[in-house]
Amino acid sequence: MLVTKEIQEYFDQANQIVFMTGAGVSTLSGIPDYRSKGGIYDGVSLQPEYLLSATAFKREPEKQYQFMLDNMYFPDAKPNIVHEKMAILTQQKRAKIITQNVDDLHVKAGGDPERLISFHGSLYDIYAPVDGEREPYQNYLESMYRQDGAILRPNITFYEEMPFEIEKSAQWVQEADLIVVVGTSFQVYPFAGMLRYAHTQTPIIGVNLEEIKTSFAVEQIIGDAGEFFSELKI
Repeated sequence: MLVTKEIQEYFDQANQIVFMTGAGVSTLSGIPDYRSKGGIYDGVSLQPEYLLSATAFKREPEKQYQFMLDNMYFPDAKPNIVHEKMAILTQQKRAKIITQNVDDLHVKAGGDPERLISFHGSLYDIYAPVDGEREPYQNYLESMYRQDGAILRPNITFYEEMPFEIEKSAQWVQEADLIVVVGTSFQVYPFAGMLRYAHTQTPIIGVNLEEIKTSFAVEQIIGDAGEFFSELKI
């Protein structure tokens, strides 16, 4: 059992839960994570931090586009038990979600959109930087250029760019009475630094296949997030 009596009590008593999620939440839906063996960074010759950077978008947009197309787009993926239970808790007005994920599965799960921050944006929100006009993602999957020749890009945070809604995320963490970090190695900043806004008495739980290396006081549960959320009663 991953959900002990004590852990269940944390959830039962909390009314301001903040979930902080990463790629491990979506692996059950068939989307590979980034840094583990078999993840999208595994075996890549060029530095992924370069391939997914603002510099690469300026210098080698075709190479960047092909990398994203080959490794990051899973439009048919469906939410799993983790997304679904988190979504229910947002509908109950008991939880908010701050996600690093750009796959939109938290959106597809049908949670309260006012209680979701996509910290790194969405692969399915496509626009042309030249004028900011949106384009259906289906068109982008066919070509990185608009019909008039304008280059397109997803509205995600490339390396060297700032994430979305940092101040709002910090406020949510500050207001939380339970913080649950799920499916992330917690190595990407400023996301990983958000815990500094948490109150010292707020319980912080980590659910991940491997130990999260962090200086914050996190009660770590090493195991599968799908198993954890299957056991969790809400």
